[in-house]
Amino acid sequence: MRTGGQILVDQLELNGADLAFCLPGESFLPVLDALYDSPIRLVSCRHEQGAANAAEAYGKLTGRPGICLVTRGPGATQAAVGVHTARQDSTPLLLLVGQVPRAFRGREAWQELDYARVFGGIAKAAWEVESAEQVADDVERAYSLALSGRPGPIVLGLPEDMLVEEAEVADRAPVEIERTQPARDELLRLRELLVSAERPLVVVGEGGWTQETGDGVLAFCETNDLPVACVFRCQDFVDNRSPSYVGVLGVAMDDALAARLAGADLVLAIGGRLGEVPTRRYTLLQPPRPEQTLVHVHPDSAELGFVYEPDLPIVAGLPELAQALTTLDAVDPTWGEWRAAARADYDANLRHEPMEGPVDFGEIMAFLRRRLPADAIQTCGAGNFTVWAHRFAEFTQFGTQVCPRSGSMGYGVAAAVAAKLVHPERRVVAVCGDGGFLMNCQELE
Repeated sequence: MRTGGQILVDQLELNGADLAFCLPGESFLPVLDALYDSPIRLVSCRHEQGAANAAEAYGKLTGRPGICLVTRGPGATQAAVGVHTARQDSTPLLLLVGQVPRAFRGREAWQELDYARVFGGIAKAAWEVESAEQVADDVERAYSLALSGRPGPIVLGLPEDMLVEEAEVADRAPVEIERTQPARDELLRLRELLVSAERPLVVVGEGGWTQETGDGVLAFCETNDLPVACVFRCQDFVDNRSPSYVGVLGVAMDDALAARLAGADLVLAIGGRLGEVPTRRYTLLQPPRPEQTLVHVHPDSAELGFVYEPDLPIVAGLPELAQALTTLDAVDPTWGEWRAAARADYDANLRHEPMEGPVDFGEIMAFLRRRLPADAIQTCGAGNFTVWAHRFAEFTQFGTQVCPRSGSMGYGVAAAVAAKLVHPERRVVAVCGDGGFLMNCQELE
């Protein structure tokens, strides 16, 4: 017999959890008791926002669900910012929240919240565990949902009496996600569209990426002399030193790159949702049917056609797509000048003009670009300062830019703490504005 709290922690261990972030609360004490004897490292944070942001950053860095534990009511609402970031950024996350005893629910008891209603619009799914016997099944379902299709956040409510309830249940097997392979006829159609194109542009970004995915996609682009751009805060998805890399479709993007997207006759979007930021408020690609021929690859079929109706939708896991692209025969590119001009525009945009005053942000970023090791991790939050941080930074490997595509202030410090815990051997730099730093500076304690 095990308590609900012990069953929960056992399932986290079985699914590979090695790190969790929390602000301790009395509503989930049995979970804390179980974690005391667990190999899972529990990091006590100073604010629920910091705990949720750190867990979200862990999800970005590892591809596994970040674990965040907070108490009921105010604890849950203060962690909501991390849930929103995980949703917008397609990051796997498990938010485990204490709840009032089951007999008290529906009375607006002290610190009671209906988590399904509160988080229904920002989480991928939210529900409460009804009994200790259901814990293993619910954790299995939570991991499966967090990792499948478009990754995202799951919220589990944990009634405090359920956590002390005992049950005799078997552990579930670790969750393994089956990825969809791209169909061969879809790949051949993609090649046909490339052959007929004159001004193609590849756009990459968002959740489900790996270093191997980036290497495969970039090899495909270089073999076919294709220009490739990253969406907002996904600059580490491909090596920025490649002659195929042409910049980032982000806030305050280079006008020349914006013109490239608007003027392309074929857009191959791999992984991203083509949201408001990379399309400049949906002006560079006109929804629902853009003038550009659109090939959209995404692991979640629900995202294909959600905003833009692609000419060729491809449902596929991104690592599987990258590997499949290597099997395609190279085309005879006629757009060499188009790609070279786009790269020249990127190189020109990387050079900064001296700023007035004693602090030159461009020069600071140029210094970091020259001095930081290739595997150094840069984090940030949100604010005007990030224009310099993104424009003048370069990345060569995946997992070195950890920033909220949701535009959440206060993210940088907590993300840097998580990055250093995941990769203690690597240099971590948090680029912060004064406002965002003050929101979570206490996490440095």
